[in-house]
Amino acid sequence: MPPLRLTGADLVTALGKAGFTTIRIRGSHHRMHHPDGRVTVVPIHSGETIGPGLLARILRDCSLDRDQLLELLR
Repeated sequence: MPPLRLTGADLVTALGKAGFTTIRIRGSHHRMHHPDGRVTVVPIHSGETIGPGLLARILRDCSLDRDQLLELLR
């Protein structure tokens, strides 16, 4: 599968559909929290996409896999 090309804003929107809310913004980093205790940080830099390593770490923090993320992006 080719790597996903997502911006931070797209990822925050998708995580919002999964039940995450932004609890704090510090600079360009949005701290996202789920009611069950999962937490991650998503950087939102204009014009930049999230790299594959960082995306994998965010998905691991959120206990999501690539297929679940693709469903949230629809």
